[in-house]
Amino acid sequence: METIIGKTQAAPDAGDLIKNATTRSFAADVIDASMDAAVIVDFWAPWCGPCRQLTPALEKATREAKGAVKLVKVNIDENPDIARQFRIQSIPAVFAFRNGQPVDGFMGALPEGQVRQFVQRLAATAGGKGGPSPIEEVLGLARDALAAGDLSTAAQGFAQILQVEKGHPQALAGLARCYLMSGDLERARQTIEQVAEDKRADADVASVIATLALAEKAGNPGDVARLTEAVARNPADHQARYDLGLALLGADDREGAVRELLEIVRRDRNWDDQKARKELLNLFEAFGPEDPVTKDARRKLSSILFS
Repeated sequence: METIIGKTQAAPDAGDLIKNATTRSFAADVIDASMDAAVIVDFWAPWCGPCRQLTPALEKATREAKGAVKLVKVNIDENPDIARQFRIQSIPAVFAFRNGQPVDGFMGALPEGQVRQFVQRLAATAGGKGGPSPIEEVLGLARDALAAGDLSTAAQGFAQILQVEKGHPQALAGLARCYLMSGDLERARQTIEQVAEDKRADADVASVIATLALAEKAGNPGDVARLTEAVARNPADHQARYDLGLALLGADDREGAVRELLEIVRRDRNWDDQKARKELLNLFEAFGPEDPVTKDARRKLSSILFS
């Protein structure tokens, strides 16, 4: 994979992305700057409790946008003329500017996730600088290679990201999946364990962790014939059917594994403390929500549970 990250300029310095504006600098920091990138204006004051919650979230999301947006903070106690001009009656108050005009905004403190969505929405519509960052470009190429089964190219791309941003959760997850697909469970485990604890809820990371757990649990593919015969002799033998599902999983027959687990739920949903249903949920997380097997199995599971 061609090196993309190293050929691009470094991410903008935080001082260029986040500023404190005054009445005198507001026109340059906000109006003029919004001609090149989206500018978020955060009206705040030192005595405002919700501001202390919101401002760090705005700063974090702005840095994550890699220059697609800028953040300008205005202390209304020190700059009352600006607050009057925008008719600020309560804080925190946030306005987004593009091309010299306010285009979006909100009042009050929002949860960090909603703040990130607000900033990402602005970045996506900013044009020019709002395109994908070099890391996002390489991540997309590596994921495409992984989906195509080109493990070498995919691993090279994920490793390239990790050279620039050590601990990048999606890159670590991608590299771990490369090891999983090559059958190296130990290196997959070592790689995914490098993800910080507070990043393990990321969908890519959670999926790899679930897949690794399933791979370690999967039965011996050589047992499929024996267990199939056992289930045929006694269809009510749920343990044999459960073991057959795991053996099919070990044989990379995902549809077969799901089919057997669904059949257990259909026959006795409460068997062994709902063991089959819980295993299905593990499979869904490992396969991912957009996987066709997951979508089809979820529909069937819902039909069984609510029939």
